[in-house]
Amino acid sequence: MGEFVRLEVDEASRVGTIRLDRPPVNALNAQIQEELREAAAEAGRDERVGAVVLWGGEKVFAAGADIKEMNGRSFADISARTTDLGHACEALARIPKVVIAAVTGYALGGGCEVALTADFRFAAEDAKFGQPEILLGIIPGAGGTQRLPRLVGPSKAKEMIYSGRFYGAAECKAMGLVDEVHPAAEVYERACAAAAGYAKGPGLALRAAKQVIDGGLEAGIDAGLLLERQAFYSLFATDDTAEGMASFVAHGPGKATFRNR
Repeated sequence: MGEFVRLEVDEASRVGTIRLDRPPVNALNAQIQEELREAAAEAGRDERVGAVVLWGGEKVFAAGADIKEMNGRSFADISARTTDLGHACEALARIPKVVIAAVTGYALGGGCEVALTADFRFAAEDAKFGQPEILLGIIPGAGGTQRLPRLVGPSKAKEMIYSGRFYGAAECKAMGLVDEVHPAAEVYERACAAAAGYAKGPGLALRAAKQVIDGGLEAGIDAGLLLERQAFYSLFATDDTAEGMASFVAHGPGKATFRNR
């Protein structure tokens, strides 16, 4: 368990929470970046965890990279790092389980990029999202220029990145960046409830679906269709598929109990 990031597991619901906890605003310094990468790997391999919630606490999700830490760095300094926020975000995006970001307060810069790694984003009514790196004379460097346009389209992504302005939760929902908006006091609870629903599902099939969707977006439709077909065939080697189909025939849909085998 890291100093600023920890994985908290509710074994009853099988929901694992990756909790960012670096007051006051969860600034993403080098240590928290490494701890995020480690927590993502742990969540992926922990068999107690069926789904994951990313959470920064009641006040703020993450207000971005630690600018004080980056100030004065040269090209050589920045490019020589063995682990950076990009690596952390890649590890989060590769978690082979359903991931929901529960966003309260600010998700800015690197914080927005962390939220973008999730499958879904639940936001507080007063949450603010943004990619303000342009105001520092730089661009997003942990996936913002790639994941954001795939989610909201290139025009909206360019508007957000070029302007550097902050967007409210309602506007983000309208553009497709946010999936659900709730009162701030309910965001984490709602995210956990949704994650618990996915945690009860067929973990192997959900993992395959996530990998094929994400992989297809990266590779193009022809390669994506091949990935889909291969994953579809492979699931017929699992006990879960046999159980799901037998249960459907005997009892109708939605009655199967999956064991992730």
